[in-house]
Amino acid sequence: MFNLEPVEFPTATTDAEYLYDHPEERAQDVMDAFADPEIRGVVTTIGGFDQIRILKHLDPEVLRENPTRFYGISDNTNLACYLWNLGVVSFYGGTVMTDLAMQGSMHDYTVEHLETAFFADDLDTFGEIQPAEEFTDEDLDWADPDNLDRHRETEPNPGWTWRGGDSAVSGRTWGGCLATIDMQLRTDRYLPVPEDLDGRILLLETSEELPSALEVRETLIGMGERGLLERFAGVLVGRAKARNPFEDPGPEARAEYRERQRETVADVLTEYNPDAPVVFDVDFGHTAPVVPVPVGGTAEIDPATETIAFGP
Repeated sequence: MFNLEPVEFPTATTDAEYLYDHPEERAQDVMDAFADPEIRGVVTTIGGFDQIRILKHLDPEVLRENPTRFYGISDNTNLACYLWNLGVVSFYGGTVMTDLAMQGSMHDYTVEHLETAFFADDLDTFGEIQPAEEFTDEDLDWADPDNLDRHRETEPNPGWTWRGGDSAVSGRTWGGCLATIDMQLRTDRYLPVPEDLDGRILLLETSEELPSALEVRETLIGMGERGLLERFAGVLVGRAKARNPFEDPGPEARAEYRERQRETVADVLTEYNPDAPVVFDVDFGHTAPVVPVPVGGTAEIDPATETIAFGP
């Protein structure tokens, strides 16, 4: 579809146990891919839970001197945040298994925005985005060949939800998966200095782990008490995934779950940063279709026109 020539690196097909025991080999693959002048982008296979363990094995100079486009969600927030500190823009989206390999279910909306992320000459000209017409958070079993011809069920997209803020704001984006941000906060080794977050746009979304409203609140309060939430000019919140292969409470309960999460995030931000505009259910993260959102690029949020744009 995109006429890309994939280059498979050694750890891409290594089993999970080996990968856990050899984080230095994963780090070496990342550096080799960035340093290869023939490679225009590094696309992750999937997420995980332990990518933070490879960061100490990276040479920041290799990555800084070879700013290659990086695509991934979820646990890949670790590497995206690491690259952010080096001034390297990445994309929250474009993972192989959750986007590119989704059988007949890669929506035109995803294709359109992935083309921009893959091929645009200037990463700061992503432009204004619009809500998708429909969405899904259904999972398909990648091991079942019958799913190659199956489309995930979708439901109408009610659009974005806007809370707070009166004026347009813009800033460089930072963030990603809330669970990974929580791990970064607990590790406290690769975070930007707090002053570097002044005037930035915070990106947040939750994963297939389906955290409770209380868990979301606890992480955000931790950020608030550290004096981080108050620094952001605005917040973009990806649509919450509300089911996984092991838990599907039904459409009404899924809608209620998303509403509880919106209310929780809005409540904490009202306490710690009441003037920041917040946009919920933006099309990025663990649902589909998605915009591969630039991490480290510039975002503009305008409550008056209810528009979101990425660019200078």
